[in-house]
Amino acid sequence: MSGDPRAERTRGRLRRALLEECGERPLAEVSVAALTRRAGVGRATFYLHYPDLEALAVDACAEIVREAVDALHAWRGVPDPAAPPAALTAFFTGIEPHAGLYRALLWEGGAGPLGELLHRELRERSRRERELAGAPHAEVVASAVAATFTGLLADWLHARMAASPQEIASHAWRLLFALHTTPLS
Repeated sequence: MSGDPRAERTRGRLRRALLEECGERPLAEVSVAALTRRAGVGRATFYLHYPDLEALAVDACAEIVREAVDALHAWRGVPDPAAPPAALTAFFTGIEPHAGLYRALLWEGGAGPLGELLHRELRERSRRERELAGAPHAEVVASAVAATFTGLLADWLHARMAASPQEIASHAWRLLFALHTTPLS
């Protein structure tokens, strides 16, 4: 997206309007007309910025992706395998208000447009950090970390496992810690 502040303000209005609309109804029931009315922009303006509602929804939810990636890397020093970073627990807790929207974009097992974005960004960040640390098998571990976290998040959102935000953060953290510390020969 361009660095034009006016365009960014318009996209911000559209993202906020979408989140508000999805707070009242499922994404599948949101119309471009209702969304543009709520955002105070015309249909042509909407289509200037997004090809469809799904693209806007992924953009609106992209922040969750960045929060997830940051939450998984929100520790310094020697990590405690039994205590997830507070940011990871806060991440899972913060999802609940818009869980329906996230479920529409992050399908069971981790597929879907938001799943693809989360997997790609998490894999890249993990790979880069492992390479900087000189850790072996950066590509393999990064792929496993991305798949594990994306799948866990998706299945938790779709109620395939019963766990509080604190519990799922703890489970995710222990699994990811194990992936990073298991020697590969």
